[in-house]
Amino acid sequence: MPLPPHASIGIALDEVDTPALVLDLDALERNLLRMADAVKESGVRLRPHAKSHKCAEIARAQIAAGAVGVCCQKVSEAEALVAGGVADVLVTNEIVGRRKTARLARLAREAKVAVLADDAGNVADLDAAARAQGVRLDVLVEVNVGADRCGIAPGAPALALARGIAACRSLRFAGLHAYHGSAQHVRGPGDRRAAIAAAAEKARLTKTLIENSGIACETVTGAGTGTFLLESTSRVFNEIQPGSYVFMDADYNRNVWEEGWPRFEQSLFVLAAVMSTPAPDRAVLDAGLKASSVDSGLPQVHGRPGVEYVRASDEHGVLRIAAGAKLPALGEKLLLVPGHCDPTVNLYDQFVCVRKGKVEALWSVTARGAVW
Repeated sequence: MPLPPHASIGIALDEVDTPALVLDLDALERNLLRMADAVKESGVRLRPHAKSHKCAEIARAQIAAGAVGVCCQKVSEAEALVAGGVADVLVTNEIVGRRKTARLARLAREAKVAVLADDAGNVADLDAAARAQGVRLDVLVEVNVGADRCGIAPGAPALALARGIAACRSLRFAGLHAYHGSAQHVRGPGDRRAAIAAAAEKARLTKTLIENSGIACETVTGAGTGTFLLESTSRVFNEIQPGSYVFMDADYNRNVWEEGWPRFEQSLFVLAAVMSTPAPDRAVLDAGLKASSVDSGLPQVHGRPGVEYVRASDEHGVLRIAAGAKLPALGEKLLLVPGHCDPTVNLYDQFVCVRKGKVEALWSVTARGAVW
């Protein structure tokens, strides 16, 4: 049976049933403008990563602020976003298997769609799927520039794969994908700078090798919220893919940022209620593992010094109350900063969008659960 709504437009934030995924619209809009301004100064294209928000409403707002399109990770995410009005999607992942490649090629009949490859067999499968759908699919070679996840080795192996793509009648070699994911959360700015300098050099050498062979390499894309200005000023990348900047989270907030970098605000929160106060130094919230991802650490209690989220189980979040700090009241609502925004969003059906303490909108998490 349908569940009752936990929020409605016009009510106060304190009236929202918990746990709820809350989005501060003023902070979100300032984050969109800050990123747009930063990209405008660098001259690179902005293609934000929609895996952070999985929301067509936010993707359309990013495009309205100047983005050329968005990234996503799965075919189902791309399908949901295209159905939600997004016309340009780069799937920054390898898509393997007959059913998935067929769906991807079919989607390319409705929108501009591109995908990554790091294997010649997969390239052949993509070509067959595109040919069956009567489309020409853009494919970028994913190069391993330091993350040691997916990606072919830079240099000659990447060149060979680019040649293979260019030789396919139903594919178009569209460039290189050179994302260094693990560098995003390197805490010190000097270490982040060194990691991206090494990544950019691998991408540059590979691009030069490909172009010297007579194949155009129009795009070098990558970067994230933690490093995007480094890629933007590298003179190698001409497209960047930051995602978490729209929300931020406790893990990103642990980074030490360089002077002059734009500061993005925390706009995403989990609203939780105190369900028990069993001791003067302990309170329990109704938001546990099913309400906030803990893969990058526990959530942080927002704006309450001396109150620390210290333990999570399925439906409970235990708070430690420091000596001298005020014990929250039974039923009191608290805002939590998620440890990692991306998987936290995927736990919810909707954003409760708030402005100045009132619910202004309810936005669907369009691609919630879209992981296939």
